[in-house]
Amino acid sequence: MLQVNDVYKSYGDDVVLEKVSFVVNPGDRVGLIGPNGCGKTTLLKIILGQERPDQGSVSLSPPDLRIGYLEQALTYPAGARVGDVMRGGPAKAEREMEALAERMSRTSGQALERLMAAYAKALERFEATGGYAAGARVDAVLAGLGLDLIDQDTAVDILSGGQKTRLALARLLLERPQLLLLDEPTNHLDIEALEWLEQFLAEYDGRGSYNPAVLIVSHDRTFLDRTVNTIFELDLLTHTVAPYPGNYTDYVAARERELEKLWAGYKDQQDRIAQYSKAITGLEMYARGIERSTIDFGPRKIAKGIARKAIVQKRRLERMIESEEYVEKPKRTWQMKLNFVDTPPSSQDVLLLEEVGMGFDDRMLFRDVTLTLRAGERVVLTGPNGSGKTTLLRIVMGEIEPLSGRARLGPSVHVGYYSQEQEGLDDGADAFTEIRRIAPLDDTETRNFLHYFLFSGDDVFVPIRSLSFGERARLALAKLVVAGCNLLILDEPINHLDIPSREQFEQGLSYFEGTVLAVVHDRYFIQRFATRIWAIHDGTIHSYVDLADMRRGVKE
Repeated sequence: MLQVNDVYKSYGDDVVLEKVSFVVNPGDRVGLIGPNGCGKTTLLKIILGQERPDQGSVSLSPPDLRIGYLEQALTYPAGARVGDVMRGGPAKAEREMEALAERMSRTSGQALERLMAAYAKALERFEATGGYAAGARVDAVLAGLGLDLIDQDTAVDILSGGQKTRLALARLLLERPQLLLLDEPTNHLDIEALEWLEQFLAEYDGRGSYNPAVLIVSHDRTFLDRTVNTIFELDLLTHTVAPYPGNYTDYVAARERELEKLWAGYKDQQDRIAQYSKAITGLEMYARGIERSTIDFGPRKIAKGIARKAIVQKRRLERMIESEEYVEKPKRTWQMKLNFVDTPPSSQDVLLLEEVGMGFDDRMLFRDVTLTLRAGERVVLTGPNGSGKTTLLRIVMGEIEPLSGRARLGPSVHVGYYSQEQEGLDDGADAFTEIRRIAPLDDTETRNFLHYFLFSGDDVFVPIRSLSFGERARLALAKLVVAGCNLLILDEPINHLDIPSREQFEQGLSYFEGTVLAVVHDRYFIQRFATRIWAIHDGTIHSYVDLADMRRGVKE
C-alpha cells in the first residue's frame, strides 16, 4: 500500500530524515512517534507529495490510492458552513453523477460509453464516501465528536480552534480513505471524544476493495495503546525510523530491553579496552625499565621485543575501535528537566468551593458545586469541551466572579497558573527576559536554568512570538518552577509536549510537594498522577477516586 525507500531530507545543514525506509500494508495501524522537531510532519508531507525528498522515493499501490490527511494547521474556504464541510465528499460526487446523467440523456454512441464509464467511477466515489446513507453517518460522527449541537448553517470561522479540528476530523472520517494520515488528532478532544475515536478506528473499514491502513502521529500514550499495532520511532539523533511491533506499551518495553543490551555491550567493551590499555601500559613501562637499567645487548633486545608486543596490542585495540562491531556509548536524547524546590507550606484546606454556580447567555455550565481541595492532593478536572473547565479555573484565580456561591483560597496559598492560551507570556519579550523578571538569577544562572527546559545558546533570545507551541509551553512551565508556588493551577499543561517531555513533566510533578488542580485529557497522565478526579456533568461537578469509578458513575 505504502512504501518509503531510503528517503533523505535536509534544510540547509539541518538533516531531518536520513535513509528512512518502511512499508505500511493494508490493515496496519501505525503510530509514528518522536520528539517535537524530529521531522514527523515533514515525513507525512513527503508521503502526500506536498514536499519532495532530496533522495529516495515514496510509492503507493495502487497509484490512485485514496489518502485522507488531518494536518495540524487547518484552513477552510472563506464563508464555509459546517454543513458544507461535512457533506462535501458525498455531495460533490452526487452533483457530478447528476451532471453526467443529464449529459448521458442527450448523448449516444462512443461518447455515451465514455460518459457511462465516468458515471460508474463517480458512483464508486459516491458509495465510498457513504452515498445516500451519508446524512445518518454525518449525524453519528458529529455526535461522537461532540459537534451535534452546532447548527450546520454555522459559519466555520466562528468556531473555536478545538471545534475546527474536530470538524476536520469528522469530515475526514466520513470520506473513508484507504490510507488515513492523522497528525496530532487528539490535541483538542475530551475523554469522551477520544474514546469514541478509538472505537471508530477499531471498526474502521474504509470501504472499497482495500483494507485501509492508518498512520497516526500522536503524543497520547493511551490513545496509541488502544489504536495501533506497530510503532515507528523517528530518532532525533540518527534521523532514521525504527519499527517496533505492538502498541506503545510494547514499544517502551522493547526500548528498555534494547537500552539495557546496549549499555551491557558498551560496559563489556569498555572493560576489554581498559584491560588492553593496562596491558599495553605495563609492557611499555617494563620495556623502558629494562632499557634504562642495562646497556647489555641481550636485555635490550628483550626490551625491544616487549615493546613490539605493546605495539601489536595497541594496533589490536585500534582495530577494535575502528571496527563495525565497536559499540558507541548509548546516547540519550536531551529532555526537559523539571525540578520544583523550596515549596512553601500552605494551609490544610487549600481551596474551598462553596455552592458555586456559573453560566453565560442563559446557559448554566454548573451549579451548587461544593468541593474542597486539600494540601498535597493532585486533582484532575475533566469534562466535555465547552463544559466550563477553564471557566472554573478562572473563578478560582479570581479573574471572573461566579453567578452564585464563592471560591476561597486558604491562608498562605501561593498560586502558580498555567493558562491554556499562555496569556502569561509577553510576546514582545524573550525567554531570558521572562525568567529574569521573576527570578533573582544572574545571567549565567538564567542561561543554565533555561538550558534545563531545552533553551540553549541564542535560543534564549528568540522573541516569544516566534516560538512554537511546544517551546511556549516549556517556557510557561519554567516560569512556574522559579515562582515558589505551593498550588499549581494547570490548564492543559501537556497539550503541546512530546512524549519525553510529558514523562519529564510527570516526574517533576511527582516531586512537587504542593497541591495541584489540573485540566488534562491525557488518560495515561491521569492514571499515573491523579489522587482524585473532578468531573463536570449533569450540570454540576462530581468527585471520583479514579477513571474507572468515573466511568461506572461511582462517586466519592
